[in-house]
Amino acid sequence: MKNRSNLKIFTTLLSVLACCAFLPTMRAQLPPEIPGNPDGCYPAFTTAEGCNALHQLLGGIGNTAVGWYSNFLAGDASFNTSVGAGTLALDSGVGSGQNTAVGIAAMILNTTGNSNVAVGTNALVFNDSGFGNNAIGVFALYNNFDGIRNNTLGRIALFNNIDGNNNSAVGDFALSENITAGENTAIGAFALENNDSTGSGSAHGNTAVGANALNSNTDGSELTAVGEAALVFNDTGNDNIAVGSFALFSNVTGSTNTAVGARSLATNNADDNTAVGFNALGANDSGGANVAVGNRALAANTIGAVNTAVGSLALETNTTGTENTAVGRRALEFLDGGHENTAVGWGAGSNYTGTETNNICIGDQTSGVTGENNNIRIGENSPSEGIVVGSNPGINAVIMGTGLGSGGLSIVQTILGSTIQVGANLTGGTCFIGDISGADVGASPLVRVTAAGQLGVNVSSARFKKDIESMGKTSEAIFSLRPVTFHYKRDVTNTPAVGLIAEEVAKVNPDLIFKDKEGKPFSVRYEDINVLLLNEFLKEHKKVEEQQASIAELKSTVAQQKKDFQATVAQLTARLDQQASEIQKVSAQVEMSKPAPQVVVNKP
Repeated sequence: MKNRSNLKIFTTLLSVLACCAFLPTMRAQLPPEIPGNPDGCYPAFTTAEGCNALHQLLGGIGNTAVGWYSNFLAGDASFNTSVGAGTLALDSGVGSGQNTAVGIAAMILNTTGNSNVAVGTNALVFNDSGFGNNAIGVFALYNNFDGIRNNTLGRIALFNNIDGNNNSAVGDFALSENITAGENTAIGAFALENNDSTGSGSAHGNTAVGANALNSNTDGSELTAVGEAALVFNDTGNDNIAVGSFALFSNVTGSTNTAVGARSLATNNADDNTAVGFNALGANDSGGANVAVGNRALAANTIGAVNTAVGSLALETNTTGTENTAVGRRALEFLDGGHENTAVGWGAGSNYTGTETNNICIGDQTSGVTGENNNIRIGENSPSEGIVVGSNPGINAVIMGTGLGSGGLSIVQTILGSTIQVGANLTGGTCFIGDISGADVGASPLVRVTAAGQLGVNVSSARFKKDIESMGKTSEAIFSLRPVTFHYKRDVTNTPAVGLIAEEVAKVNPDLIFKDKEGKPFSVRYEDINVLLLNEFLKEHKKVEEQQASIAELKSTVAQQKKDFQATVAQLTARLDQQASEIQKVSAQVEMSKPAPQVVVNKP
């Protein structure tokens, strides 16, 4: 860039020298109606001070030129202010004017551009038709030709800009290589220095605040970098946001990342990551779609993807694990390579140090067990396996509470004054719920609640029974029961129901009902009625079987009788046939034994 700058400076100086060389000839050829104006005595609100300043003013008004050949070819341009040798020397076109140039050669080649401000040696040197530009600093907007509405403050800022528009550069070398891209903002030395150095124009809509912020970006667009060296190596990555020194420092092609905090996502080169906090996702390389919020959250992650860490040191040591969620300080802090874990609470899942997978830990210091998989834990210090809710539970259980045994469903602690009362210090294999119906309900229903508050089911093994005998005629009581239709009084939907009346059942068989603690009929033991129905069914089934046996015997007898009858008929038929044959023979013999007929002749 420096060689190119020196060449352009040399070319510019040659142009100025050429103008000076031809000055006598140009003055000799001026029309007589435009005489050379004496120093300090120009009409139309103009002021000139310096050799040949405002030398060829024609119809322009309100111009001020101070310096050697300052605004030399003023012509019809108006309201220009030029201070310094060669400033606005060629500005004269129709429509030009309202330019301010301060510094040697500032806007020296401007012809028709207007409303520009150039302050600094060689600022806006090559501007031709660009307007609305502000260049403050040595070589600021040096190569701008027809770019508009650009603002620079700093040495060599937007140096190579030719036709880029709406750029702002504050700081030495800020946006210095930009050629055609627009809508960029660079604040800080070397910020966006290489932006659009290819001249493709695609590097637009970028914002860089801080020394070296987005320094290497060439074609990336819609980027935001705030902080020293933020996104410093970004080249073609798009839609990234980096806030903090060295945030997204090494990112080259990664896109749609957000990094807020010093060194957050510092080594990232992947997409769709969000890091908020010092060194959050600081070591990430190719892992995508991660979210880290908190100091050093997911700090060691390199290729792990789709992780979420909220809290300082959450998932800090994870490198390759995926789809983990950690919410809370030090949650899943030591996990490294595990997948699909969820930890919520301070230090939750802290015992997971390797590839543990598909675990859930909820609660402060719900640490889990090293090497375990597929477990759910809720509460502090849950070291066992299974679905665990509470502290110090047993093994392989669905447990809520403290001090429990193993292998069951247990709910502990006391809830006073509630319909469901929960006790404590229970043994394994049972579930206790008190104050349901308020008392022992007697013989077991299908689901039983005893006076001790134990909930269970009827047992059927002979080991638990005595006085076992057949039911006999007891089941005939069901024939005296009256099935009814009714509506429950408290049913606001008034839904029709069917069933039995406990008081009526008690009159038929008191053993078929439950009574409340006052001894009044409360419910019907419908499951026992099913057994009575089964007994009656078996009795009827036995009768049917006996009837079917009798019918089968009768069918067999009838079949035999039919067979015998058919044989007798066959014999009688044969005899009749034989008798008919004998009768026919006798008839034939009788016919043969008769005398031959004689003819009698009657004589007259």
